[in-house]
Amino acid sequence: MSGKRTFRRFIAVCLSVLAVVVIAALLIIRIRYGGGTADFPDRTAKPLFAFDVVEKVVDLPKPPGNLAVSSDGRLFFSFHPEGRPDIRVAELVDGKIVPYPSIAFQGDGKSEVYFDTVLSVRIDSRNRLWTLDLANHGMGQPRLLAFDLKTDRLIHQFDFSGSTAGPGSHLNDFQIDPAGENIYIADASIFAKTPAILVYNIKSRQCRRVLENDISVMPEDFIPVVQGRKMLVFGIFAIRPGVDSIALDKSGEWLYYAPVTNNYMYRIQTKFLKDASLSSIQLSSHVEKFALKTMSDGLTMDVAGNIYITDPEHSAIVRLRSDGKLETLLKDSNIRWPDGLGYGPDGWLYVTCSALHQVIGKTPGSITSHGPYQIYRFKPGVPGVPGQ
Repeated sequence: MSGKRTFRRFIAVCLSVLAVVVIAALLIIRIRYGGGTADFPDRTAKPLFAFDVVEKVVDLPKPPGNLAVSSDGRLFFSFHPEGRPDIRVAELVDGKIVPYPSIAFQGDGKSEVYFDTVLSVRIDSRNRLWTLDLANHGMGQPRLLAFDLKTDRLIHQFDFSGSTAGPGSHLNDFQIDPAGENIYIADASIFAKTPAILVYNIKSRQCRRVLENDISVMPEDFIPVVQGRKMLVFGIFAIRPGVDSIALDKSGEWLYYAPVTNNYMYRIQTKFLKDASLSSIQLSSHVEKFALKTMSDGLTMDVAGNIYITDPEHSAIVRLRSDGKLETLLKDSNIRWPDGLGYGPDGWLYVTCSALHQVIGKTPGSITSHGPYQIYRFKPGVPGVPGQ
């Protein structure tokens, strides 16, 4: 009997220790990733356009991430990693989803080079489709791949080092300069909490990490509330990434960027980003607080220098004019977590709706039940550069 009592005591002690460890771990997560308020200012207004000007491009079985449309109208997009998709990157061909460039690239074990967790895609002035792989928050191999759209063949590969995109990183979005020479990347760093901008020179294959933890890349302590859901996963983890999306003007002179929950849009001249001789303090001194913004996810720009922003909290697309004034273009509940933005030809602006409030922390069955997920397009009145 004494042996049984001893065993029971041992089990009780083990369970008590486990409970203490779990509680301590949850407390640490709560302290590091939780907190904040749900009162980010609503800066939207009555929309300039009714929703009936919007065209539905496609219904998708899983949430899209970002997109890129070529000058001849080819539409490429990622499936959002949070939806745990089998297809990572696809092209829409005659209304059908076609894995791009082939099924062999869609996941580990199918080819030597493959897509892991791709979120952002862009097309440059040299007709190359670029994909940015965040590799499961840097736990795999983050990389850039480029495909020649004339042949759909892989023509460039760059694997990021651990010092530029290590564990805990989140390579979220990027822009390519008009010459097709430099790429600017936003590391939202959701887990590592060290957000930064990466500057990659295609020819030299050199990548530098700049503005790490600068005030301009850091989120403020707000918690997004999207269509009634407070984005506090399991009650302890706030969805609050650092610098999330970036936009580049048509001349490539100014880079605009912002964290989702920061009140401001920031900008910096790219000549300073490319100057490796500048210290962190010197580079930071060239950052400008451009204007107040809404809560933001995706960004793009038109040829007139206006910035387009997706506001997930208010199911809206807003325009931040070159004079710093905000205009609400669209605002409708059908726009479920507007995410990526990209211009196509003929003045069409495309937007993905990832509905992440119905995806993050949900089961596969729940994600499917909230489908289909949409890509929309509309004409805001000012054209942009296709692919960006």
